[in-house]
Parts: sequence; C-alpha cells; structure tokens
Amino acid sequence: MSSSPIKVIFFDAVGTLFDVKGSVGEVYLTYAKKYGVPDTEHTQHALNAAFKQTMKDMPLPIFSVERPEKLKQCERLWWFDVVHAVFYRVGMFEGFDDFFEEVFEAFGKPIHWELFPETLETLAELKGQGFELGIISNFDSRFFQVSRGLGLSTFFDSVTISSLVGSAKPAKNIFAHALNEHMVIPQEALHVGDHPIEDFQGAQQAGLHAVLIDRSANNLPHHQQTLSNLIQLSSYDLLHL
Repeated sequence: MSSSPIKVIFFDAVGTLFDVKGSVGEVYLTYAKKYGVPDTEHTQHALNAAFKQTMKDMPLPIFSVERPEKLKQCERLWWFDVVHAVFYRVGMFEGFDDFFEEVFEAFGKPIHWELFPETLETLAELKGQGFELGIISNFDSRFFQVSRGLGLSTFFDSVTISSLVGSAKPAKNIFAHALNEHMVIPQEALHVGDHPIEDFQGAQQAGLHAVLIDRSANNLPHHQQTLSNLIQLSSYDLLHL
C-alpha cells in the first residue's frame, strides 16, 4: 500500500490516457470521401485546423437533462453542431446528415482511438500501490464504450463525465463531484491531464494537486512528459506538487 498523502489519482481521458488514432481530420475523411469530399493532405490539414478552432468556439458540453435518452440526444446534437461547423469552414457537401451519423457512431468505438504506450502499465502500477483511480473528463457518455474497448474500465473506481454531472472542466463543481465519489478532501487528490487550463489550472483552483502531461518535452515545473513518470514520484513529490 502507498504511504502517500494522496489517496486518489484522477485522470483526464482524451490526450492523457488515449487519443485519436491518426487525427480527427483523417477519421473524418475516412467517412466523408465517399460523399465526394477530396481525400487530400490539404483537406485533412484544413479539417484539423477547423476542428481545433471550432472546439475553442463551442460552449461547454453541459446539459440540463437527466434522463439517459435525453442526455444522449443532447450529446449527439452538440457534436452535430461541432462537425457541421467544421465542414462549414472547409466545405459543406450533400449527404452531410448521413455522414454525421456514421462518424458519430464511429467515434464511440475503440477502432479510432489508441492508448498511449505507457497507459496500461502506469495504471496497473498505481493501482498496485494502493491508489484509488478516477476519471474526470469533458468527454461524453461514449467514454464508457470506448474505455471498455481499450481495456481501461477495470482500473477506475469512479468516472466523472461533464455531460453526466452538469459541469465541465475547469469549473470547480466537476472536481467537487469527483471528490465526493471517493469521500476525500481536495488535498488528498491529484489530477493528471494534458490541458493547461481545463486540467492543470482547473484542478489547482479546486484545491487538488495537479500534474500536466506535456509530451512536447518541455522540462517545466509540474510538467511530466509521460504518465510513467508518475510512478517515480515520491510521497514528498506528490505532497508538494
């Protein structure tokens, strides 16, 4: 068992534990090319740039509904607006509605996602050390299907998804909800993620310890290049993150 003052380690999902296989633009083209969208490197770059900008412009995925069927409908409509805005920037095409249905379902399957190389080993080691593990993510309810397919679901004692709890990172409420799931105070929890505002600043402002996963190899304080570096952190290091 770990003697660390940290009792729970929370993880972001996309960009931290796993990511899109290839790129969003590449996946979009896999399904859009049969509708006449040019399958070129230029189109792929344009789609990736449009997706990045659209995600900055979109409101957070928070919905004031509780019934599962209504929630899933809201998630689908939110993503419809995202994908529609992407192709509005790049070039709309006939048959978009059918394309969206295909690509939305596709991203709910593990085929278009891949784990980072160290993910499973790191989670297994931390679990073996006695830490409770949880997810705090702005993903949607498709996370459950994806995580099962990637072999992640057995590691986590809790899953806190923005669309399910009505709050999204970096807001304090989503972190508070996750803490309540484990009956711990903020100082007993560490959050690990790849987004400097949603994950790192959000967690710190909620009172949690925080580590930013920065795979760009910048050796900055509180930054780690891979998840495996977490295993090497001592109890003192965790306390002073």
